[in-house]
Amino acid sequence: MVRKPPDAAELKELVGKAPDAAAGVALTTIEAVGSAVMRSLDEFGKYIWLAMQGLYWAVRPPYRPHLLFKQMEFVGVQSLSIVMISGTFTGMVFALQSGNAFAMFGAEGFVGPTVVLALTLELSPVMSALMISGRAGSAMAAEIGTMKVTEQVDALLAMAVNPINYLVSPRIIAGLVMLPVMCMVYNLVGTFGAWLVTTRVLGYDEGVFIRNVEWYVDTDDILKGLAKSLVFGFIIATVGCFKGYYTSGGAEGVGRATTQSVVVSSVAVLISDYFLTQILMTYF
Repeated sequence: MVRKPPDAAELKELVGKAPDAAAGVALTTIEAVGSAVMRSLDEFGKYIWLAMQGLYWAVRPPYRPHLLFKQMEFVGVQSLSIVMISGTFTGMVFALQSGNAFAMFGAEGFVGPTVVLALTLELSPVMSALMISGRAGSAMAAEIGTMKVTEQVDALLAMAVNPINYLVSPRIIAGLVMLPVMCMVYNLVGTFGAWLVTTRVLGYDEGVFIRNVEWYVDTDDILKGLAKSLVFGFIIATVGCFKGYYTSGGAEGVGRATTQSVVVSSVAVLISDYFLTQILMTYF
């Protein structure tokens, strides 16, 4: 059956509907963007509230040192193995690559200070934070999220126990304390790995390596890296607690919160690293 072409009246009606359809699409797009922005602002506001409450209740009684030490052991001591392994091989591979590159210019003596400066200023705080984010940050979100969906957080409230003081504050303080410690461990094992490859594999002079590291690496460089790791520890702990505390949707929600905790904290660490580097280079 052949469809007849539209007459003048139908054409006029179709042309009149076109602007309305375009306006409807534009309005729908604006509504979707506005809704996404409002959800993001709402999430950010909840995060700031939880982080500030966690810091506030960290210095207010009742004090629970046993919970703090338990979280410090979980965040720090139980992360030692992955930090030491990743730190050692990071220093080794960086020394190997730097040694081959500097050999092209006859500057083998600069392998040591180059690797150690990179470790203290960037690699140690960032890599240790990413390692602990994947191990401890995800566990924080999973543990608190499970308590949330099984109504254990509500049970704490029923027993007149502040859940922020009981669950969030010890984890934040543990992150603030243990991330700089793990960063320092990463510095030590990374420097050892660099020394091992530079002097034993590449065959460069050991005395030159040590002397140049002492000459070019200052205490301020180490302190800058530790300052970064302090901020990263706060980010990892607060994001993990936030994602867990506002979990909903049962077991699926716990899995989603755990994944989001790792992704958000890792991205936040990398973004904040740039701005912290800019501030430290400008003012310190």
